[in-house]
Amino acid sequence: MKYAARTLAFIARFVVLGLAVAFIIGLFWPGSGAFLRQRFTPPAAITAAATGDAPSSGPASYADAVAKAAPSVVNIYANKMVTEQPRQLYSDPVLQRIFSVPTGPARTRRQQNLGSGVIVSDDGYVLTNNHVIANADDIQLLLYDGRVAKARLVGSDDETDLAVLKVDAGNLPAIHMTDPDRRPRVGDVVLAIGNPFGIGQTVTMGIVSAIGRQLNLSSLENFIQTDAAINFGNSGGALVNAHGDLVGINTSLIGQAVGAEGIGFAIPVASARNVLDQIVQTGHVVRGWIGADYGAVPISADSGLPSAARGVVVNDVSPGGPAAIAGIQQRDVLLKIGGEDILDPSDLRRREASFKPGATIEVSGLRSGAAFTSTITPSQRPPTAPMQALQGAK
Repeated sequence: MKYAARTLAFIARFVVLGLAVAFIIGLFWPGSGAFLRQRFTPPAAITAAATGDAPSSGPASYADAVAKAAPSVVNIYANKMVTEQPRQLYSDPVLQRIFSVPTGPARTRRQQNLGSGVIVSDDGYVLTNNHVIANADDIQLLLYDGRVAKARLVGSDDETDLAVLKVDAGNLPAIHMTDPDRRPRVGDVVLAIGNPFGIGQTVTMGIVSAIGRQLNLSSLENFIQTDAAINFGNSGGALVNAHGDLVGINTSLIGQAVGAEGIGFAIPVASARNVLDQIVQTGHVVRGWIGADYGAVPISADSGLPSAARGVVVNDVSPGGPAAIAGIQQRDVLLKIGGEDILDPSDLRRREASFKPGATIEVSGLRSGAAFTSTITPSQRPPTAPMQALQGAK
């Protein structure tokens, strides 16, 4: 017992002595605590504390990203004149179909379409959706700083639902685009900036819900899906990341009419940049075409293909088209094109569109289980039916 008491007394004396020394040091050297913390704290911890970075935390505000991107987003007012023939109305639908006849001269009125756009160059090029400005006679832009400017259509692309406008105005803030090779990841925070319902520029936040999404609106679909709110008037606006860099052009949504909520889509910046460059240079978009319709490879026990086979199976060949001239036949399985593996039909459609008409492309695959190789010379893709967005700016 006496031994334990002596031990406690010994420890207490040293504790009191240490506190006294610390008091004296703090009295005559007030900055000693900060010096010692800086001297003995690991550099990584100091950096994290100074920058506010932590592996499990995000920014408390996206105001800097919005301040960077918002000045590049414009409101679009696309006007066109429509002619309507007044008709006698009946409450009964049958009578409407049978007896509806003109009751006077045709009337002309102005119809206005609302949407958004993104300034992508200092010299006035603006990206938006084709369905926003389709058939417009007059296109007006409301800039972030309050200026109103008239824009002209440079060119449009139905398949991607993109259009390029040109506005002649000074001091235009172009948005910064992300590197096309750096695809957004599922779970990344994104901000949608646009003019919903014409109420003025609005920012909504969400995450990337999926990438490479297909909606069967066009053969070239490669949508970014997001739960950031996209409403009527947001079409053509910017989808930016947490740093304020453009990752996509908002284009459509699945509305609540079908019971959906938080399902919007944007065109990736890589696709938008490709369309932009071609329209600025030539006024239109040129795509390659091999003249074949193809689908997924059916896997069965007697197919002769490995269970993880990729590629496409040829369902039809256009008479006189590049594939027919190259000897491609129905039920051929195409595994490689241009020396690279074909992943699936969507992959081949995107690569086919990127082929330069007139160039020679080697294709290889299987015909009745036997390997074959052929050379295709793609031609320019013929016009297709225009893409119709699920819902866009109206």
